[in-house]
Amino acid sequence: MPDPAHSWSAGPAGRPVVSFAEPELSGGRTRLRVGPRTAAAAACLVLGLGLIGGALTGSWLAGTGEEGGAGNAYSTAGTLWHSVPVDELFPPTVQGTGAGPGGADRSWTRIAVAPDTGCAHAFDPLLRTALAPVGCRRLLRATYTDATQSYVTTVGLLFTKADPAAMSALAARFRDEHLDRRADLMPRPYAAPGTAAAGFGDKQRASWTISVLADAPVVAFAVSGWADGRGVDSPQPAADAVRSGATTAPAQAGLGNEAQGLADRVERRLRKTVGTATEKSS
Repeated sequence: MPDPAHSWSAGPAGRPVVSFAEPELSGGRTRLRVGPRTAAAAACLVLGLGLIGGALTGSWLAGTGEEGGAGNAYSTAGTLWHSVPVDELFPPTVQGTGAGPGGADRSWTRIAVAPDTGCAHAFDPLLRTALAPVGCRRLLRATYTDATQSYVTTVGLLFTKADPAAMSALAARFRDEHLDRRADLMPRPYAAPGTAAAGFGDKQRASWTISVLADAPVVAFAVSGWADGRGVDSPQPAADAVRSGATTAPAQAGLGNEAQGLADRVERRLRKTVGTATEKSS
């Protein structure tokens, strides 16, 4: 297992170099007579175009344009799996103020970090098929337990190979077809030997959440269960389990809150990290 204080792997990222060729000009000159009003209007037009062009060029070069900034952030997000320490994405402890049932506070402790891998055995077949259009560049996962060590939750970040259009299309499909609520599309847990999650297998999955980000090549997810290894006959998506009045076993135990709370906070950390990295690179 890699040292959690360091990044999963190292590797310099190359930067594209853009060169600009000056246009070739040819032809003779023709002397024109223009009146003072025409000359003044032409001067104002040239000046205005120069100011607009200069502003746009400065924005592109600085990477501060609205489209350029968004594109830069998207590209930066796709590189975080090998350039950011584990503790930044999956901190040793996570505070969940108001994340529990009824707004109760939660606290989670990381008990295992999975080696960065591909996605071959990380998802059930149907979920793997649903995610196939965006590809799998790298998968990062960590497992946490609550303060009482009664529950375990695996949270993950799937870094895809997709462009913004493909991620937006997948996000729309998950939303419109409610794929994030289908029990046959649950992510698999990371059961680390010698930890409270040693018995956290496929049959122990109780609640889950999946979030396809449209503004980053990332799919965030979490899946929770009991730490004692008990099986679950009817798992429930976190979005349903956290609703007031839900009476299923996962809902009553707060396992929907476990999955949703951790996934939300890891996603927030990801977005914060992307923002910081984008500012440094601009």
